[in-house]
Amino acid sequence: MFKSKSFLTMDCGANTLKLAEFEPNESGGLRLKQYALQSMGSEGGSDTTREKVLTKAIGDALASGKFTAKKVNICAPGYHVFSKFVKLPPVDAAKITQIIQFEAQQNVPFPLEEVAWDYQIVGTSPGGEFEVFLVAIKSDAVESLFRAVEANGLTPALVDVSTAALSNAFRFNYQELDGCSMLLDIGAKTSNVLFFEKDKFFARSINIGANLITQEFANEARLPFATAEKIKIEKGFVGLGGAYEEPEDPHAAAISKISRQVMTRLHIQVNQTIQFYCHQQGGRPPARLFLCGGGSIMPYTAQFFAEKLNIPVEYFNPFKNIEISQDINLEELAKVAHTFGELVGLSLRNLAHCPVEMNLLPPSYMRRLEFNQKKPFIIAAAFSLVLGALGFLQVEQKIIEVKRSEYDTLESRYTPLVANEQRMEKELKQLQEIRERANLALSLIEAKNFWPRFLPDLRSSLIATENETVKILSAGSSNKVQAGIWIENMLCEMPPPPAPPDPSAPPPATPAVAKSFSITNMPAITNIIIGVRAVDMNKFDASGNTKMAFTLLSQLHTLTNYLDTNGTVFRGTVIADTNSFKTEVNLRLKKPIVL
Repeated sequence: MFKSKSFLTMDCGANTLKLAEFEPNESGGLRLKQYALQSMGSEGGSDTTREKVLTKAIGDALASGKFTAKKVNICAPGYHVFSKFVKLPPVDAAKITQIIQFEAQQNVPFPLEEVAWDYQIVGTSPGGEFEVFLVAIKSDAVESLFRAVEANGLTPALVDVSTAALSNAFRFNYQELDGCSMLLDIGAKTSNVLFFEKDKFFARSINIGANLITQEFANEARLPFATAEKIKIEKGFVGLGGAYEEPEDPHAAAISKISRQVMTRLHIQVNQTIQFYCHQQGGRPPARLFLCGGGSIMPYTAQFFAEKLNIPVEYFNPFKNIEISQDINLEELAKVAHTFGELVGLSLRNLAHCPVEMNLLPPSYMRRLEFNQKKPFIIAAAFSLVLGALGFLQVEQKIIEVKRSEYDTLESRYTPLVANEQRMEKELKQLQEIRERANLALSLIEAKNFWPRFLPDLRSSLIATENETVKILSAGSSNKVQAGIWIENMLCEMPPPPAPPDPSAPPPATPAVAKSFSITNMPAITNIIIGVRAVDMNKFDASGNTKMAFTLLSQLHTLTNYLDTNGTVFRGTVIADTNSFKTEVNLRLKKPIVL
C-alpha cells in the first residue's frame, strides 16, 4: 500500500503569509493537500513588528488543525534578499569557490560573517566565463523567521529565495514552451523579472511593489494605510489611459490614476531589464509574459502590460502539473493560484533535484541543528559511560592491590637507573646545543642568498601575468589589449616579539638560565606583503581587473621553491583608481628568513 509523507511550504511575504501542505502522490508527482493565506497588513513589512505579527499569522493559519506536517521549507521575503548575476573568469574547478567568495565580498552590501549566502553556476558564456547567481540575506532576518516558525512547533528544513523557487515552478509546469518567456512577479514591496530561454535563466529584482500604490493613495486621500489598502482591494484597477471615462467614485478614480502611474514606472524598469537581458546576457526578446504575485491581481494589469509590451500576457498557473486534493475548493484556489509559485517551487525541492537550488540556512542554525541531531547519542553515551565507570571502579580496586605489590618490586630495581638517566640527559643537552648552532649558521647562509634568487623569479611572475592577461582579454576581441603591472611597495612581516615579563609578578623560584643561540630565538621574516598596481583592465573587459588579479595570484602560486600557496592570498580587495587599480598580496614564506 502506498504511504506518503506530507511536508509544509511557507512564503513569508511583506504583507501576506502563504502556507501549503503537499505530499507525493502514487504516480511520483505532487498533491496539494491544504493551503491557507493570512494577511499581516502594513505591520508585516516593518522590521520592528514583523516577527510578532508573523508568529501570530503562522499560529492563526495552523489553528484550523488542517495541517499535520511539522517540517517546513521557507521562502524569505524578497525585500530582505540581495541577489545578483555575476560573470567570473574561467578558472580551475579547485579555485571556483575561492573566486566566488572574492566576488561575494565585492558585491554583497554586508560583511559575509553577518549574512547567510549561497550561489549557483547557471551557465557559461560563449567566452567561457561562468555565469553565477549569487544571493544573500542578513542572518538576523533568517533567525527572526526561525523564531516565529519554531514558536509554533514547526521545524525549518531549508530557506529559499523567491526567484529560485519561481524558476523551479515555471520549469516544472511550462517545459514545452519555445523561445523566451518572461515571468513578472509583482509583490507588496518588490517585483521580480525572470527570463527563461532553453537552459538559460536570468532574474532581476525591482524595488517597486503594490504597496507603493496603497501608500500614494493613502497620502493623497489622507487615509490610514490599512483603510487605503482595503479600498484599493475593493475598488482599485489599473487605469486604461487615453479617452476612457473615469469612474464616478472619487476613490476608484484616484486609485486608477495612481495604479497606472506606478505600473508605468514598473514597466520602465521591466523594459530596461529586457534591454539588459538582450544586449548584455545574449538573450532574445520575450515572446510572452506570465504574471504572478499578489500585486498582479488588480483588474486590467494584464491588459496594461499587453498594450505596453505588445506580447501575449497570461497569468502563471503553478498548479498546471500538480494534483489538487478533492477536499480543496477549486474556485477559491483559482482566485489566488497565481500567487502560489514560490510554494510550488519550494515543494519541488522535496520531490527531485531542481534546476536552481539555494539554501540560506545561517551557520548558527546549522550548528544548532547538528548538535540536536547528535544530542540523543550524546545522552546515550553519557549513560553508558556512567554504567561503565561503576563497573570499572570495582575492578580497579582489585587491580590496585596487585599493582601495589608489583610497584614495591620495581622500585628497588629503578633507583640504580636514575643516575644513568641524569648523565644521559646532560649529554643530550650538549648535543642539542651543538645542533642548534649548526642550524642557525645554515639558516643565516640561506637568508643571505634568498633575495638574489627570489626577486628575479618574482619579476618573471609579473611579466607572465602581463602576457597571460593580454592572451585572456584578447581572445575573441579585435581591440589591442595592453597590460602593465608593477610592485608599488613591499613590506616584510615578522611575528610580534614576546611580551615583557610582568614586573608585579613574583620572582621565579630558581634563577633563570641564559638561553643558548637557536633559530627559534632569532628574529625572522615570515611574510612578505607586496602592494601591486596595474593598468586598468576594465576598459577592455568588465571583469578585467579581477581576471588580472587572479592571474597574478596563479603565477605567484608557481613559486613553490619560496612560497607556501595556502598562505599566499589577497589582503583586502581590488581598488580601482583613475587609470589603474591596486591590491595587496600576502606572500607566506615556505621557510622564514632569519635576520
